[in-house]
Amino acid sequence: MQLQSLTAISPLDGRYRKQLEELAPYFSEFALIRYRVQVEIEYFIALSEQKLFSISKPQITALRKIYQEFTIENAQLIKETEKVTNHDVKAVEYFVKNELKGLGLEDKLEWVHFGLTSQDINNTATPLYWKEAVENIYMPAISNLVLALKKMGKSWMKIPMLARTHGQPASPTILGKEILVFVERLEGQISLFGNIPFAAKFGGATGNFNAHYVSFPKTNWEKFGDKFVNNTLGLQRMKFTTQIEHYDNLAAQFDTLKRINTILLDFCRDIWQYISMDYFKQKIKANEVGSSAMPHKVNPIDFENAEGNLGLANALFEHLSAKLPVSRLQRDLTDSTVLRNVGVPFGHTILALKSVQKGMDKLILNEAKLHEDLENNWAVVAEAIQTVLRRENYPQPYEALKALTRGGEQITQKTMHKFIDGLKISATLKKELKTITPHNYTGIW
Repeated sequence: MQLQSLTAISPLDGRYRKQLEELAPYFSEFALIRYRVQVEIEYFIALSEQKLFSISKPQITALRKIYQEFTIENAQLIKETEKVTNHDVKAVEYFVKNELKGLGLEDKLEWVHFGLTSQDINNTATPLYWKEAVENIYMPAISNLVLALKKMGKSWMKIPMLARTHGQPASPTILGKEILVFVERLEGQISLFGNIPFAAKFGGATGNFNAHYVSFPKTNWEKFGDKFVNNTLGLQRMKFTTQIEHYDNLAAQFDTLKRINTILLDFCRDIWQYISMDYFKQKIKANEVGSSAMPHKVNPIDFENAEGNLGLANALFEHLSAKLPVSRLQRDLTDSTVLRNVGVPFGHTILALKSVQKGMDKLILNEAKLHEDLENNWAVVAEAIQTVLRRENYPQPYEALKALTRGGEQITQKTMHKFIDGLKISATLKKELKTITPHNYTGIW
């Protein structure tokens, strides 16, 4: 069967292809090849800037156009070469050399991939496309979601709500504040993520610039490598490496993304619960169907879809962060296969962010239900009353309220005020206690 969205094995490239097309320039096979070509060409230019050979400014411009205007046909040509070489990076090297011939640089061909091993290309190309995907796709998406949450939270800062701890009615809270809990959590983890460098390896077969040094012992190759990786590519070169990058920072990024996803998963479950409690209604479209059997249903599918995708993403991030930093001696090949899949949890994460945003846009606050639940749970002001009585040095106020609220009788405003009237306290204090309601006992928010 010819590959298309209906025949794709992965739902990311099938069912969800239209939602994730923006990821193809970063995580597809085409993208990996293009980024490898970019690194090879920029390295070739950097060698010329080191005065090892000379090329003109027009030639440099033409060289950069090779990866800037890279086509599917170019990538397919490299894949055809790979069938012969059985080595993907060597096929890229041959492609670049062939392109140089067309620019009148036949005498410079052997400077392509000079002194390098394939991991000098892979361990710069991979963090480069990962960095650009994070900056161009993920950060705008998560930032917009946080802004939407913050706006939602602030708009509900005057909405009292019955809290539930251990699933039981508890001291009332503010709906907006409960939303801002997630904002604070997300912003904290996003800040941590921003402090993790996009690390790269560049130093030859075993990380020591062996081939470079033996060819040009007077050149400061370490300085060259730092300049090339840090300045030209915008990454951060690790100084002491084996044949491959440590992946410790990449693993830290995966772990941080996993924590962000876990926070969002927590949010999705809370909102799902609020919808089931009728605190929120959902906007509906005329022709949408909630259930094939029950016409009345409007299911919270966006939050459910997000939860599923967040779980998938986290399972893969967990494997990536656990596996990648482990390699036998100076390297084994297990990282190569695994690295090709970094776009999969990224894709599930982006899907989840879109689902959460879509679900949030459908929410309609049912303020009457929140008011009703508060009115039906006057027992939650027991904490307030016993605490004020403690302030007044009233004997055993906790025990008195415990006896009242655990007696099996539903506690109403009438019940609570009758209890207050029976206390041996001043009229002024009784008046103060009677001003406390489930609707205003919400703290400082």
